[in-house]
Amino acid sequence: MKDFFDRAEIVSVLNGFNPWWGGKSVSTPDFKRLAYGTCRTLLQVSSLRRAILLSGPRRVGKTTLLQQLAARFIAEDANPKSILYLSLDHPLLKLVSLRDILRIYHETVHPETEKAILLLDEIQYSGEWEIEVKLLIDHQPQYRILATGSASVVHKDKLAESGVGRWITVPIPTLSFYEFIHIRGEEAPVFAENLKLTDLFKLREMELRQLAMQLRPLLLFFQHYLLVGGFPETAGQKDTAFCQRLLREDVVERVLKRDMTALFGVRNINDLEKLFIYLCLHTGGILAHKTAATALETPTATVANHLALLEQANLIYRLPPARLGGKKVLKARHKYYLVDAALRNAVLLRGEEVFLNPEEMGLIVETTVLRHLYAYYYRDTPELCYWRDAVSGMEVDIIVKSPAYHLPFEVKYKEKAPLDRKSGLAMYSQAENLDRAFLVTKSEDDFGVTRLPGIETVFLKVPAHILCYLLGQAERILWK
Repeated sequence: MKDFFDRAEIVSVLNGFNPWWGGKSVSTPDFKRLAYGTCRTLLQVSSLRRAILLSGPRRVGKTTLLQQLAARFIAEDANPKSILYLSLDHPLLKLVSLRDILRIYHETVHPETEKAILLLDEIQYSGEWEIEVKLLIDHQPQYRILATGSASVVHKDKLAESGVGRWITVPIPTLSFYEFIHIRGEEAPVFAENLKLTDLFKLREMELRQLAMQLRPLLLFFQHYLLVGGFPETAGQKDTAFCQRLLREDVVERVLKRDMTALFGVRNINDLEKLFIYLCLHTGGILAHKTAATALETPTATVANHLALLEQANLIYRLPPARLGGKKVLKARHKYYLVDAALRNAVLLRGEEVFLNPEEMGLIVETTVLRHLYAYYYRDTPELCYWRDAVSGMEVDIIVKSPAYHLPFEVKYKEKAPLDRKSGLAMYSQAENLDRAFLVTKSEDDFGVTRLPGIETVFLKVPAHILCYLLGQAERILWK
């Protein structure tokens, strides 16, 4: 370390990251992501001998959440010098081990024997961070540790080796539609806060009409949400082109061109970019590695490797095929979705003209519905998958399965969304003997419960903006 710089330079960086040590206040937004309350509670449980890992895509508010926590603990009379925030992707800090940074912190700022809260931003940029944090948890009980990572921090195999029983992962996805409304300060509809999606099956037709009327003003905001997505920085912006430029520069470009090289050692960035654009064009589609490799003129093994890395980098979701009736799926082919439809719009330069294209809107809404289902059911660690009949070609877009429930969702974002016995949703529901199934539609005229002759399943037709808002609100209740 002495060959590059002296300790004073490290101290200067630490002071810059922690202005509260000098009595300065930090201005943070009033709006708080859902993960804020959970992280705050976990940090205050002194008997919990685990680090907390906040994992999600770039630009979803992880750094802001750390700063909000620091401000809150100081307001609650914590010693400001006992709170250490580090942005570990800082060029200087990348050259220093976490152990050395902490030694300097204790020698110059805060005694090592006293309790401290470590807020470690972008921890994947710290060398051998898995071992360092493991040692801190095992041998330094005075620390409470909250770390963030834009990559699914980072290598799950490394966590499996060194972090078993030492991490609690808290996901922080892009904003839900519910959060999008609230971060913008829009007037939110008032109805039962504990209303869950499955409760809609019990409501009378009149109650469903009333709910649709209450949520009708949100439809215009839902369209904007579909365009600019769930990123706090762009949520309040009206200029779609400006929002998309920010997403291309801050989310896509930095992840593909910096994170992938620094964290995963990707050498051929051009192949990775081509694959990402291919996924933007085919989000929600079944992707055969060989087909994609042929289209992109790249080896099949490269496609498979890059898909795995994009998933670890929190840029895509992967859905395997469902097993109908317990039968094994041969030659399983996965469906891939972007984590937020706005990334697709930004990369492909899709503006408001996309509203006139039913096929594209179907892809965008399906991607958005998956984001909400993934976030809402995350705690149950369910299986998310899709089903496609090889003979008829009929399919169900998204299926959420756990020991407690089995819920299929078909997205038909069209003016008319008919449902009959020959549809994929009906075929799958009947074959699996399901109680309930969902058809996600566009028009509130389709809102209601329906049955099909000869099938025991009860189907709920629900407009996408209503489904997403209710899931987002119910997700907030789960976090409390």
